Amino acid sequence: MLQIKEITSKKIWDTFLYKTYKDFLPFFQSWEWGEVQHSLSHTVKRFGIYKNSTLLGVFLSTEVNARRGRYIHLRHGPVLEKWEKEIVDFLFDEIKKYGKKHHFDFIRISPLVDETKVAFLPFSFASPIHNMDAEICWVLSLDKSEDDILKDMRKSHRYLIKKAQSLPITIRQTINPNDFSLFLPLYKQLAYRKHFVPHSGVLEELKIFAKENMASLFLAEYEGKIISAALIDFVGDTAIYRHSASDENFRNIPAMYFLQWEVIKEAKKRGMKYYNFWGIAPTENVKHPWFGLSLFKKGFGGEERRFLHARDIPLSVGYIKAYAVDYLTKLRKGY
Repeated sequence: MLQIKEITSKKIWDTFLYKTYKDFLPFFQSWEWGEVQHSLSHTVKRFGIYKNSTLLGVFLSTEVNARRGRYIHLRHGPVLEKWEKEIVDFLFDEIKKYGKKHHFDFIRISPLVDETKVAFLPFSFASPIHNMDAEICWVLSLDKSEDDILKDMRKSHRYLIKKAQSLPITIRQTINPNDFSLFLPLYKQLAYRKHFVPHSGVLEELKIFAKENMASLFLAEYEGKIISAALIDFVGDTAIYRHSASDENFRNIPAMYFLQWEVIKEAKKRGMKYYNFWGIAPTENVKHPWFGLSLFKKGFGGEERRFLHARDIPLSVGYIKAYAVDYLTKLRKGY
């Protein structure tokens, strides 16, 4: 008999999560990410799907109350040992019942599975949003030597790393939340320049993940000034490039190339198998807002990984408004 029960034990959660994912970590289903969301006053719930006493799957849900509508968000979830119709049907029947009872407009999911799994899902729409959960990302395998990783980089990247090493640039990593103030001005400057709303919870992410030795803030200093910074999470066997920014006034100084190389070396030192550079543009269109950033990430070597685009399961007519708002936002931003 299938049942859904709340999971309150981090040990049970982590044991299942880390034994179930194959070679790609569902970051937004990590226990620590749930704690980040909880610290931001979001309603976060963790559930397990059981058959008798056997745990078959887990999902962390966040309840979102936005102007465009109310929805239940399973980012990178659910995480299932096996995608079987009986389990998937039961799971979403239960979530839909809960969502309708509590007047949510839709359910949004983005499991890290391939397109073939869409056949298992109930009636749903492709979400009218861009690649917000890094469903198209760039991943570097770290099973090679440092020399081989350098050799496989784009020639210009190797040159800029070497050039940076000859300059008075110092790269250091910190887990001190007080050092976040060194990153914040760069991040705000980037948000203003690129016309986006800064992500909430970046400081909380650093604090919560660093507490478990799962995050570091990397800072590049040049002539006594922090000119580049990046927040990197180390979860499972994957290092993840989560947030970064650089001082536009020093764009001719290749500090971020040097910083990324130091991150790669640190990830290898920690025994990570992969470095996930996170989201990239879905096409080679030079007009895409992420074209330049994607070019930068790809230059370090690696390969593209694609997962199922986020899906929306409507629960009420309110979904029409949410769909329209998300779709128009995507068009306005050029995604």
